[in-house]
Amino acid sequence: MGTASALDAPAAPAGAAGAAGAAERVRTGFERLAAEGYASLAGQRVGVVTNPTGITADARHLVDVLHADERVDLVAVFGPEHGFRGTAQAGGSEGAARDPATGLPVYDTYGASGQKLADLFTAAGIDTVVFDIQDVGARFYTYVWTLYDCMRAAALADKTVVVLDRPNPVGGRRAAGPVLRPAYASFVGREPIALAHGMTAAELALLFNGEFLAGKPARLRTVRMSGWRRDALFGATGLPWVPPSPNMPTPDTALAYAGTCLFEGTNLSEGRGTTTPFEVLGAEGLDRRWAEAASALELPGVWFREAWFTPSFSKHAGKVCGGVRLIVHDREAFDPVRAGIGLLVTARRVWSGFGWRADHWIDRLTGSDRVRTMVDAGASVEEIAGDWAAGLARFAAVREEYLLYP
Repeated sequence: MGTASALDAPAAPAGAAGAAGAAERVRTGFERLAAEGYASLAGQRVGVVTNPTGITADARHLVDVLHADERVDLVAVFGPEHGFRGTAQAGGSEGAARDPATGLPVYDTYGASGQKLADLFTAAGIDTVVFDIQDVGARFYTYVWTLYDCMRAAALADKTVVVLDRPNPVGGRRAAGPVLRPAYASFVGREPIALAHGMTAAELALLFNGEFLAGKPARLRTVRMSGWRRDALFGATGLPWVPPSPNMPTPDTALAYAGTCLFEGTNLSEGRGTTTPFEVLGAEGLDRRWAEAASALELPGVWFREAWFTPSFSKHAGKVCGGVRLIVHDREAFDPVRAGIGLLVTARRVWSGFGWRADHWIDRLTGSDRVRTMVDAGASVEEIAGDWAAGLARFAAVREEYLLYP
């Protein structure tokens, strides 16, 4: 578990102190670290794992802020998938470089884990790894596994890990969807957690240390937010949104992502190459029958509207696609995972051209072969959700032990 510190005090409710307008905004872990004068980093050579989302409340990048502050000895930067500057598409990174703004070396963590990543930390000459990246709440979004890999590597290299917390932009009231089965572990899911985990990065770090790294836990410190509550979506935080990856342009994208990213495992476009990725889905040959079938499911909180679009890149690039646009009208009731399953079920039913990716990537995304085989067998949304219910209940019980916010 994380070692105790003053910065691990319980988070105050929004508006609990100070001027009303200012106090309503969430204070991130970085803000709280800065407020204590970076005392917990004193005397340490620091490396930061971050990307364009690692910003202050006034949109300055934390690497620029830390580099300019003589109280912090910042010596290295580490970039995840998509890179430190966020320019690479899915499945890519920017490679090693030197940051032109600060002159700091930038190391590429993508594809590095275990001893290889531990050796990278050693070569960089750091004592402490600081992690500050905005997550979006889905198991297959790889930043949480970059955190996991950094924790494993830090334990091997005898480094400290400091996790600066940020909001889960889709809230944290509950976990949803299937739990990964270990045989299907990959970089889009290293350990058995729910598809929509409903946790923050600091909470996940504590869970990783307590449940999956117990044999060799990381020397971990978590710096909590203040003012964040589990029922808060990103729009309620008062924080600026920076796309965490090239196809995550808005918080609305994140809201749908845990369900619609499942279409990466099919021959349909998940909307990459449009201005609303993961909110529009489709392919050549699909028509309004899909939206009609999905609407007939009457899933809570969402409408499905007929959509036409032409992706500029990725699947079906340059071709007119018919399909569905998701419109979330009740964010509290909306369950993105069930919506995604409903769309898979109905797409297969109404379109003879429906197919899974040949590598069965859908199994990596869902965490087993159960969703794929049940969809193929004609199972309903409720039957598929019922299949994962027991595993989800077990995960939810474990998850409760590591939650930091009311």
